[in-house]
Amino acid sequence: MLAFGIYLAEGASMVGRYGITRLRNRRLRMILLNYELYLFLLPVIVLSILFKYVPMYGLQIAFKNFIPSRGIWGSAWTGLENFARFFRSSLSWLYIRNTFSISLYSLVAGFLPPIVLALLLNSLKNQKYKRVLQTVTYLPYFISMVVMAGMIVMFLSPRGLWGITAGLLGVEKVNIMALPGAFKHVYVWSGVWQGMGWSSIIYLSALSAVDVELYEAATIDGANKIQKIWYIDIPTIAPTIIILLILSTGSILSVGFQKVYLLQNNLNLMESEVISTYTYRVGLINAQYSFGAAVGLMNTSVNFVILVIVNRIARTVTNMSIW
Repeated sequence: MLAFGIYLAEGASMVGRYGITRLRNRRLRMILLNYELYLFLLPVIVLSILFKYVPMYGLQIAFKNFIPSRGIWGSAWTGLENFARFFRSSLSWLYIRNTFSISLYSLVAGFLPPIVLALLLNSLKNQKYKRVLQTVTYLPYFISMVVMAGMIVMFLSPRGLWGITAGLLGVEKVNIMALPGAFKHVYVWSGVWQGMGWSSIIYLSALSAVDVELYEAATIDGANKIQKIWYIDIPTIAPTIIILLILSTGSILSVGFQKVYLLQNNLNLMESEVISTYTYRVGLINAQYSFGAAVGLMNTSVNFVILVIVNRIARTVTNMSIW
């Protein structure tokens, strides 16, 4: 998309110099000479249109009483009634609170571990040990979410690893997944363990751009490892940290549906029910398509507003932003 934008900007600048006819010929020659690049770009554009823009046509059902037999245009217009219905519900603020608390907890707990891991891996001198450790830390990322949820439920059950350990220590065997207060901690820290190694790859890539002469100069000046990390490594990855933080806050109300749904049960539902699972139950299981679309649109709109605000704050404070 960036290449496409540069191409359009270049084309606009040539209008005044060559005229419309020459411009068209120039564009055609550029396309013919670089057709391979445009062929590589074409699938990205097509997929973006199909999966990002075409589905936006269906957003209008959030403002209607959608009946599948009548279609989108034939369904009655209800305006903001579906949005008002959600906020009139006695449990709506509970779902918003659960979603926000789990997302914020995940952001705070999961943001620093990949940075620390990347800094530690970057400071290792033994390259073989470094590669092995890096592979071991990011392998959990490739575990299927269904398998991961099954492992969590099995390990934390009274008959699983937790139950065996509790029996050896003389502690009461309890089903941790049946405790409402334990759900957030299990969800967040299992996610940190699973994604920490994979997320550290981005920071390791940024650290690979550090000039070796900086470390040599710091060694000559008597700097230790901690000082090298503080004065060389962290300033190098600071832009990457800020950009990833902005992107993370843009999905503050978008807790992953699959893992939450797989770890839910009737005993922890009051702490585990989030907007995404609520939308699934109401919109698909109960076939209330308009109401489910309204809740999802509201969630996405709030995420977009938060993203814009955080990006503006980051640009004001640090002069770094994603646009």
